[in-house]
Amino acid sequence: MTKVAVLELRGGMASSAAITHDVMATANRISAMAKRRPPFEVATIHAGPRLSRAALGHAELIIVPGLGITSADELDTALSGPLLQRAGKVLAEAGAAGATLAASCASTFLLAEAGLLNGRPATTTWWLAPLFRRRYPRVRLMVEQIVVADWPIATAGAAMAQMDLMLAVVARFAGPSLSQACAKYLLLDERRSQAPFIAITYLAGQDPRIAKAEQWVRENIARDFGMDELAGVVALTPRTFARRMAGICGVSPIQFVQRIRLETARYLLETTRLPVEEIARQVGYAEPSTLRRLIRRDTKHPPGHFRPIA
Repeated sequence: MTKVAVLELRGGMASSAAITHDVMATANRISAMAKRRPPFEVATIHAGPRLSRAALGHAELIIVPGLGITSADELDTALSGPLLQRAGKVLAEAGAAGATLAASCASTFLLAEAGLLNGRPATTTWWLAPLFRRRYPRVRLMVEQIVVADWPIATAGAAMAQMDLMLAVVARFAGPSLSQACAKYLLLDERRSQAPFIAITYLAGQDPRIAKAEQWVRENIARDFGMDELAGVVALTPRTFARRMAGICGVSPIQFVQRIRLETARYLLETTRLPVEEIARQVGYAEPSTLRRLIRRDTKHPPGHFRPIA
């Protein structure tokens, strides 16, 4: 059983905290129904400026739900205040002592402020990305991703990404099958546009070789490469790589790469005015028709459906 501390800061998002508790309660309930020991022992810590490391007890996992921040200026000011300064220090101490840390939305700034994300890939809420980049240039920000599980630290994007973060946590500490059961129980499959890519992100994080492959694909997404080359990047034979990929993510290496490319293409469609031809080139498809066909196959919509409203 994993001892969990949910660090709720004053003024934090009630929905984010509720999601945290709901997912872990669901994981415990599903396990109990299967006559298995509940995987999580959860304590809530209501944090103030006098927060101490001792308040977290012997927690092995510390989860920080999203902050109730409404603007970049508000967050910029709050980060220098006693509440967030103290919380960041305590998180740094806990991380140094071996605890796993997970945060979403504006709470990811606490981890970055404490230096815990330096040299690591991470994500945050998209609308705070410019502030994040300015404050933490040593962090490899991957704002297009919903969850970046670079264990022992995991970060997630805006607001309801806490759900995705929690599924990653359940997969990490209680296994992918229980995480998938929670997703079904909580109707995550209704998130049609994101679910396939979320699954790849949080499942890839369960294996260091697959996680490295995911990072390499994202860094080389615009160029043509074969699966043998990708397997070589993580020092596995193609056959072993395919077997490992299937066991962790439930897809072939080609499907793995394809999902990452489609996720990135969707992000560019939704946030830019780049023509489909240019987006196809940026995500590694020489023929725009290939990208159009794959998007329509996976979403039942043409690329134009995902363009921002003028």
